[in-house]
Parts: sequence; C-alpha cells; structure tokens
Amino acid sequence: MKLAVIAHDGKKAEMVGFLNKHIDLLNQKNIQIIATGTTGKHAEAAGLKVERLLSGPLGGDAQIAAQVAEKQVDLVIFFRDPLDKHPHEPDVQMLMRVCDVHNVPLATNPATATLMVKGMMSDEE
Repeated sequence: MKLAVIAHDGKKAEMVGFLNKHIDLLNQKNIQIIATGTTGKHAEAAGLKVERLLSGPLGGDAQIAAQVAEKQVDLVIFFRDPLDKHPHEPDVQMLMRVCDVHNVPLATNPATATLMVKGMMSDEE
C-alpha cells in the first residue's frame, strides 16, 4: 500500500507530527510513503523514510496525481492551509479531482487523516 503526503508550508510541522504519531501503524501495515519534495525533506529530517518527488509548485502535486490515476497510490493526505494563497492552486485542485475520479481516499486535515488511518487498522475492505 502506498500513501502520498503533502503539506503546505504552514502545515509541514503538523504533517511530520501526524506521521510520527502514527508511524507504528504505518510500519506494521508496511505502508510505503511518498511525498512532495519539501514535505518529504521535513519528514526525512524527523527520521521518517519517504520517497521524495518534486516540490509541489514544481510539479510534485502533478506527479502524485499521475500515480493516483495509474492506481499506484492508495491514500493521499494533503494538509492544506486554507488561510494562505498558493501559486500552484490549479495543481492542488487537479490532484483533488483525480482522487475523486479514481475513488482514492483524500484527507485534507488531521481529523480526517486520523479517521483514514484508523480505518487502515481494519483488515476488512
């Protein structure tokens, strides 16, 4: 199973904290984590193992969307900062649309991400 993680600049620390809080479950379920470049850099600095793609504004969001469309990503967690402007907002919207089109779970805040991770504890599909 592959999890993609993305976080806007104001949410990167929150993403790293979230991943650290749930790392035991992610490891137990053998979840591979991919991340946009800067989010991945922060996760690696915290000792997490992630595959880093391009930074979001440089195409990382689009790379993740492509993997979602190709059925290579099973879950997406994208901690968005709704109170700030983002120059790559069209890429963000495209990623969210691709997740909807391909029925891939997408969490955009810690509360939803927690429910998604708790759902992974169940062996039922």
